[in-house]
Amino acid sequence: MVISIIIPTLNEEVNLPVTLRQLTDHPDVELIVVDGGSTDRTIEIAQRFTPYVFRTTPGRAQQMNIGARHATGDILLFLHADTFLLPGALDEIQRRIIGDGAVGGAFDLHIDSRRRLCKFLARVASRRSRWLHLPYGDQGIFVWRQVFEALGGFPEIAIMEDFAFARRLRRAGRLTFIRSGLVTSGQRWNAHGVVRTTLVNWWVTALFILRVPPRELRRIHDGWLIPGKPRRDKSELIPPNQKSLQERT
Repeated sequence: MVISIIIPTLNEEVNLPVTLRQLTDHPDVELIVVDGGSTDRTIEIAQRFTPYVFRTTPGRAQQMNIGARHATGDILLFLHADTFLLPGALDEIQRRIIGDGAVGGAFDLHIDSRRRLCKFLARVASRRSRWLHLPYGDQGIFVWRQVFEALGGFPEIAIMEDFAFARRLRRAGRLTFIRSGLVTSGQRWNAHGVVRTTLVNWWVTALFILRVPPRELRRIHDGWLIPGKPRRDKSELIPPNQKSLQERT
């Protein structure tokens, strides 16, 4: 059974080598990278690991849908470029999605940060996802390819495409959640502050549920988290290496 791993990128030269290195040695994996107009070495790095590198205009939903259209695997795994799979994670996807009779699923959230607040928020997010059956994109959403196609893929909106797709997916059937196997970079939380980033994400989600237009939500999100020089610890720019990832298993 082949798993097609689809990674949307935009200026991800820091994290991408580690993300891709975890995936190249696994059999029965089709690795697809769809770039949204990077100006750094992202495309060059991606081409070292896979011949399936595509270019398009920016837009994570559009990028993932293009990747899915080129995929031939039985299962699609949508992975953010700053998210790292641990050894055995792909085998667990196959075991669980078949054994649980699920249409798809995701991993529990684990943030690569020593901050206790990050660990607490990851636990809260994981429990929320299991309770509501609504995973976010940084949890590594996976789905049977035929189910993904029947649902029409990700809605091509400016933001919250993962949440919108998860709402469709949970109506299609049972979801399965894997407790360990995925680690996402803590850079987003540490760059602008854990509390501020979390509150903005919650506020944008609430407004999306209230049907505020996604373009307006993108403006709100970027207005709080993009402008100015973020507070950033240089150590947070270094993705976890192979040894640190293995130590989490």
